[in-house]
Amino acid sequence: MANATAVAYVYKGVDNKGNKVEGEINGTTPALIKAQLRKQGIIANKVQKKPKPLFGGTKKVKPADIALFTRQLATMMKAGVPLVQSFDIVADGLENDGVRDLVFKIRDDVSSGTAFAEALRKHPLYFDDLFCNLVASGEQSGALETMLDRIATYKEKTEQLKAKIKKAMTYPIAVIVVAIVVTSILLIKVVPQFAQTFSSFGADLPAFTQMVVAMSEWMQANWFIALILAVISIGGTLEVKKRNKKVSRFFDRLMLKLPIIGAITYNSIAARFGRTLSTTFAAGVPLIDALKSVAGATGNSVYEEATLKIRDSVATGIPLNAALRSSGLYPSMLVQMAAIGEESGALDDMLAKAADFYEEAVDNMVDNLTTLLEPMIMAVLGILVGGLMVAMYLPIFQLGQVV
Repeated sequence: MANATAVAYVYKGVDNKGNKVEGEINGTTPALIKAQLRKQGIIANKVQKKPKPLFGGTKKVKPADIALFTRQLATMMKAGVPLVQSFDIVADGLENDGVRDLVFKIRDDVSSGTAFAEALRKHPLYFDDLFCNLVASGEQSGALETMLDRIATYKEKTEQLKAKIKKAMTYPIAVIVVAIVVTSILLIKVVPQFAQTFSSFGADLPAFTQMVVAMSEWMQANWFIALILAVISIGGTLEVKKRNKKVSRFFDRLMLKLPIIGAITYNSIAARFGRTLSTTFAAGVPLIDALKSVAGATGNSVYEEATLKIRDSVATGIPLNAALRSSGLYPSMLVQMAAIGEESGALDDMLAKAADFYEEAVDNMVDNLTTLLEPMIMAVLGILVGGLMVAMYLPIFQLGQVV
């Protein structure tokens, strides 16, 4: 029978010296909590479940939280702490209630006799097939602590790479959003003030000014509709991309062709390929099975299909480096490192070094992008704001010439 799930309790009582104490502790029932506190020399007068906050509730479990949990669990096990006890120690140090609840659920399953990997498979939102398969491999080989250390390193590297990609993507989007917001404010609030002044001139306005005034009138009348359409368009596009493979492939191809962003995406895919294949192969997973995991980890449908074709080629006896070269998609350095690794029998080490190289390349590219976009932001905003101001002052300049 599975143990009851532990939850957070708050208590008030007195210690051995008669001092009032209060705090928070995890447990299953108030009676067990009081017994646990008595062992610590505390007589609890009041024990109750920790009230949930009115707003916010449980925090969302993020991939970075899973990476931290894996690293802490690996550290505990390397120190010789038993698995079930490691869960308790790790949970006590977690600030995210959502992660703490997840750890307790896994602990309860493991303590009831369920294999660690099977306990993880009950939570597919947080632990994918690759994670669970590697844990299962570690359990079967009797080297779970070593495997958890490898998984932790893999998750940390992956999250660092994701953060770099997100940083690279956020900056251009921020430029576009700021430009749209500034332009909209000028069209809705500033241009109408000039338009009222122009109406008293009694003369035809320059074509450029007429165009800006017309845009301003349209924005004033339809800004809410425009905002709704923009949200629907963006949300609809993202949803279609998730559900339609052809649309997803189109956008994935487009990302690879964009200037600067394309190069960052290309190098990040190479880094993911090397890191994932290195981790799985080092864990003893057969190369063909490892390539299946790698395909899903590339994060790009074009490279996912290509990796599955590489897997099929390797299954027929073709060396990995030859299959990579024939695909024509992966960089030559990665292919050469794979060839050296196959010849020397150190494929995992060579792929890990290749992954380090491409991760550093992504880091440098993101830094360069940041430096490049700073003046670009000023230029874009200058052109937009300056263009609107010129349009507004053209009639005044013409009036001055007539006078």
